[in-house]
Amino acid sequence: MDQPEREENRIREAYARRKQFVPSDRYSLANSGNLSIEQERERCLLHSLAKFGRVPLYDKRILDVGCGNGPLLFNLIRWGARPENIFGMDLQEERIATARALLPNSVTLKSGSATRIDFSDQTFDLLFQSTVFSSIFDNAVRQQIANEMLRVLKPDGCIVWYDFHVNNPLNPDVRGVKKEEIKHLFPHCQFDFHRITLMPPAARVLGRLSFMLCEILSSLKVCTTHYLVIITKVSPSLMVVRSSKY
Repeated sequence: MDQPEREENRIREAYARRKQFVPSDRYSLANSGNLSIEQERERCLLHSLAKFGRVPLYDKRILDVGCGNGPLLFNLIRWGARPENIFGMDLQEERIATARALLPNSVTLKSGSATRIDFSDQTFDLLFQSTVFSSIFDNAVRQQIANEMLRVLKPDGCIVWYDFHVNNPLNPDVRGVKKEEIKHLFPHCQFDFHRITLMPPAARVLGRLSFMLCEILSSLKVCTTHYLVIITKVSPSLMVVRSSKY
């Protein structure tokens, strides 16, 4: 068994353990804290896509790496992407099966490893990854997936990254990915970083008290746990790293 297979098995086992102990309503948008997290992410994401001229989405070919049950794919349709231009892949067949039941038939869904993305070079205008890399502990596997994402990305395309930049003391199966590592994973690229997302456990508790309090604390950035990053290919001679206060 090679290293990617060992890492994939470890991830499957971690998700199986979590399924036993995580309440089914943990991420429900009926909790105002979760709703605040989702709405902030959506605002920041759409603002960034517009900033970089990536909207409208109707003519974009889009891949979500680690699509899970398909919530982002559903949102992409809501934001104007055409279902036949939307593709999702996930390591777990069970999640792909759930996504197939929820999404239009014209959305293409595949189960498999992101270390071997089954698409031709320069296929996609947009790639998304949400909390995939923080679930991977092996640095070589992280790099292999990043290389595959860059391979299938068009020269003028971009990657939308959303993931933890801190470790989660309540979840030992997650390791945050720092800014320098993100830049190392995607060489010869330009980055637009946004710190967002109030610590989810705190947001879920505070959300029961005040939606506005969650938004205020998140805006202060001190207690945020995720980066949302727009990653675009550039010539090495033109590399610029930009930070945003959004």
